Amino acid sequence: MKLNRGLGVVLCALAGVLAAGPAAAADALKIGLILPMSGPFAGYGKQIENGVRLYLKQHGDTYGGRKVELIVKDDTGVAPEISKRVAQELVVQDKVDILAGFGLTPSAFAVAPIATEAKKPMVVMNAATSAVTTKSNYILRTSMTLPQVTAPMASWAAKNGIHKVFTVVADYGPGHDAEAQFKKTFTAAGGEVVGEVRTPVKNPDFAPYLQKVKDTRPDAVFLFIPAGEQGVGFMKGFAERDLAKAGIKLIATGDLTAETVLDAIGEPSVGVITSFHYAEGHNSPENKAFTDAWYKAYGPDRPDFMAVGGYDGMHLIAETLKKTGGNADVDQFIAAAKGMKWMSPRGPVGIDPDTRDIVQTIYIRKVEKVGARLQNVEFDQVPDFKDPGKS
Repeated sequence: MKLNRGLGVVLCALAGVLAAGPAAAADALKIGLILPMSGPFAGYGKQIENGVRLYLKQHGDTYGGRKVELIVKDDTGVAPEISKRVAQELVVQDKVDILAGFGLTPSAFAVAPIATEAKKPMVVMNAATSAVTTKSNYILRTSMTLPQVTAPMASWAAKNGIHKVFTVVADYGPGHDAEAQFKKTFTAAGGEVVGEVRTPVKNPDFAPYLQKVKDTRPDAVFLFIPAGEQGVGFMKGFAERDLAKAGIKLIATGDLTAETVLDAIGEPSVGVITSFHYAEGHNSPENKAFTDAWYKAYGPDRPDFMAVGGYDGMHLIAETLKKTGGNADVDQFIAAAKGMKWMSPRGPVGIDPDTRDIVQTIYIRKVEKVGARLQNVEFDQVPDFKDPGKS
């Protein structure tokens, strides 16, 4: 009797384990999105979150047998201590499987050690300092790096009659990257940097910097500042001080003429040359499908590069889960994601297996009026371009 009772207990326990197995495998896969949802960079969070949700709307929400659940946390922008705190909450309290989002570099830097310690994959959908992916072996990035979008602009300028440039960049990681890469590429091509300034990340007054540029009289000013309101302010100041009439061209990374601010900038943006990885007007079937779906879901808001960073970030997560059968174990997940390639709304992209950064085409664009709308019109490109900041 004792033997039978003991065997019964074992069999019941085994039945419980077997019953729990498939259920456990089908548990929801939780993604913690850390984004600036309030404050001056709230537009970043909205674009990235909407990009993620649009992908799920188009392609379903279950991958590798796991239904995706999004948990969005607001880090308010340039506030690394908040980013760190909400990441800890997501890991400890919400028990997320994947950390994602990251609108700005300070946020990504703050969370990287937590991803490492907790052994969670971390998918960066915007933060663009080159060094981000070196802060943890568990980081993948689906946006860009500043050196990656800057070097083609410097090369184009040197080949097109621009010999002297004044650089203006925001005083934080991406700005430092943009400044260093522009100087490196431009001077190697025979150009000369005749002046440089760094502007505050929060609430800068561009007037003194614009006056300094005008007094120096370069062929062009190269600009990198965070996308959004700052670009509007700089462009209006550039026009008010007649820098273009003084013969000074404006060249920049594409953050400046992001679609979400083009209408606010208005006529002063026409003719501005930028280099970037995505434009709403990119001519491809994939982008047409993306923009049509975007306007159906979120119109009249225009999609910009951050929306595509979120969309492609969710694509990477979805396709990786298919490969792992829904397993988000960090080592298996990162191994499966390395080297992945797909056709994005921006064109062909892939994950560099060595750096875990995105490889993509960088386009040279000019702002033009297309019908009644201002658009970034691509006219040149550098295909399969890796982050030169790591070479």
